[in-house]
Amino acid sequence: MSINDIADKLESFRNMGYIIPHKSLLKNPQQIEGIRKSGEITTQILDLLEKEVKPGITTAEIDKIVYEHTVSNNAIPAPLNYDGFPKSVCTSINNVVCHGIPNEKTVLKSGDIVNIDVSTILDGYYSDASRMYMIGDVSPNARKLVEVTKECLDIGTKQVKPFGSINDIGRAIEPFANKNGYTVVRDLGGHGVGIQFHEEPHVNHFHLKDMGFLILPGMVFTIEPMINEGDYRVQIGYDNWTVTTEDGSLSAQWEYTIAVTQTGYEILAH
Repeated sequence: MSINDIADKLESFRNMGYIIPHKSLLKNPQQIEGIRKSGEITTQILDLLEKEVKPGITTAEIDKIVYEHTVSNNAIPAPLNYDGFPKSVCTSINNVVCHGIPNEKTVLKSGDIVNIDVSTILDGYYSDASRMYMIGDVSPNARKLVEVTKECLDIGTKQVKPFGSINDIGRAIEPFANKNGYTVVRDLGGHGVGIQFHEEPHVNHFHLKDMGFLILPGMVFTIEPMINEGDYRVQIGYDNWTVTTEDGSLSAQWEYTIAVTQTGYEILAH
């Protein structure tokens, strides 16, 4: 396809209501390789935590594990000192939706569910992923929320394809979450990542009618649905970081860093 043909194709999508990504959002193979290597460290850390996160561990101890493993790989924890965030990882327990700050007083106990969000900078390239960890003997309703949220992530990921709509992701996730009795957080979403911690596009996980960004090969972004057991509304704590459910209900989140390929997608961090 010639440059003119590509320009004509993009213009036709623009006329249909799509937002055409700026060329700066399209990563070249070298940049994607850098993000991939960063993502390998992020994934290693999340794997390591599967063995370490258990009843009795403090969130400060989790933060130390993340910091030490990151720097031992000649990388940098992206959250540390980002806009004043004081720690190397986010630990979000039960009704905390995201951005929970680790501390020495918070001890994980049997029955807790916790999202651990790891972000890594390696040689200037960013990756970002999170998982849910179920501590000890969790209730059936908490387990179901965690499992359905993971399904929401995978359903959303399968919508990623060249010349699709970024809003196809939320259009697939929200009906599935609602069918299971849950709601999707609307105030927060996924984001472009790779050269910076947060780039365009913003990735909504709920249903929107407009076309939004056109998905093109070379784009790299996160999909990270936050699913609430109760109402979708959230609130921010006095620390200006910790986001909780407004009604106190449980919340869960899983996150991938995704690269768009010529034929579909590649998961770079999970």
